[in-house]
Amino acid sequence: MANVAVVGAQWGDEGKGKIVDWLSLEADVVVRFQGGHNAGHTLVIDGVTYKLALLPSGIVRPGKLSVIGNGVVVDPHFLVGEIDRLRAQGVEISPMNLKIAENAPLILSLHRELDAHREEAAGNGVKIGTTKRGIGPAYEDKVGRRSIRLMDLAEPDLLDDKIARVLAHHDPLRRGLGLPQVDPAALREELLSVAPRILPFMDAVWELLEDNRRAGKRILFEGAQGVLLDVDHGTYPYVTSSNTVAASAASGSGLGPGAIGYVLGIAKAYTTRVGGGPFPTELHDEIGQLIGDRGREFGTNTGRRRRCGWFDAVLTRQAVKTSGINGVALTKLDILDGFDEIKICTHYMLDDKRIERLPASQAAQARVQPVYETFPGWKESTSGARSWAHLPAQAIKYVRRVEELIEAPVALLSTSPERADTILVHNPFQD
Repeated sequence: MANVAVVGAQWGDEGKGKIVDWLSLEADVVVRFQGGHNAGHTLVIDGVTYKLALLPSGIVRPGKLSVIGNGVVVDPHFLVGEIDRLRAQGVEISPMNLKIAENAPLILSLHRELDAHREEAAGNGVKIGTTKRGIGPAYEDKVGRRSIRLMDLAEPDLLDDKIARVLAHHDPLRRGLGLPQVDPAALREELLSVAPRILPFMDAVWELLEDNRRAGKRILFEGAQGVLLDVDHGTYPYVTSSNTVAASAASGSGLGPGAIGYVLGIAKAYTTRVGGGPFPTELHDEIGQLIGDRGREFGTNTGRRRRCGWFDAVLTRQAVKTSGINGVALTKLDILDGFDEIKICTHYMLDDKRIERLPASQAAQARVQPVYETFPGWKESTSGARSWAHLPAQAIKYVRRVEELIEAPVALLSTSPERADTILVHNPFQD
């Protein structure tokens, strides 16, 4: 049985939550390995909707161990609020089924304030589109070796020195930005007030996962956002603050790369992104509006409307290669029902030259022009289909062409938000 890493193969919001929930039925452990509470997952189970931000999708499944890895930046106050909200929906959450890495960096109020100030002060042409939740500044402190980490809450006698270290950086920065100084006592209280709620979940996650791996437990690694938002391999600078590619499942959990047996990429049957940045196939017309309305393309946690466009095979193929994706779960096929024609971007033109990838240059990314293949649409409904026999012939042709262009097979096909409305082609856990 292969352990499986799930990553978004576009700019995020591809429906990873449903797929991870579907796969979690066969998994014993579900691990979130990067990101913060800026990327949400929506799960619909037996008609009940669960909205998750930090908690792994496996938390709504009884008998599963959910793990927040060291690659995640954790807002402790947000996390306890999310736990309380899910408990109110009847989800059981305790230190028996949720573990948080002791070395996970914490998001502080000063990170949120800095994030919001930077985004609001930026001109329209340079706004990144951050959610202003402090994720980027928290990662900056991590690599700057001044983070306050979860384990530090368990050592209150040593906390003042760590607060002084982080403020030695932030106080001069805030003075320069015209922001008020941080009161060390208030920051200490901010941390210690939440410590009793979050410390019971703390564990040496790398060791726990290795023990589970050696015991033959099936591990599912859950990424946030998408490969095209990777800080190295995405549309920089319009990216997130962490590595979203599948390789970070190892570094973000503490297991070696050999622990990952199969990489499943999630891609919509069309393309969306939220926030700023290049989007070659974006539709600014009524078709783009219609796709967004049908697909309910609004952020799970932010409510921001997503930009919509035709499926971009160039970008998805690039994600397949940079993340080592073995197979793809194609979601939201039903949103394309009823169109007279459907388009797929097969390559780009850049300054009158054909190119097969998105260039790394920000200026070049803004100049690429998509070249499309046009397909006849289908009038029959694909919504709720659970086998190939229930799909219109033209929809099957569309899926097969997607496979050819992205150079990866479709392992699962999702036809509605409901978990059961999934066509299984290949079980990633059986690789």
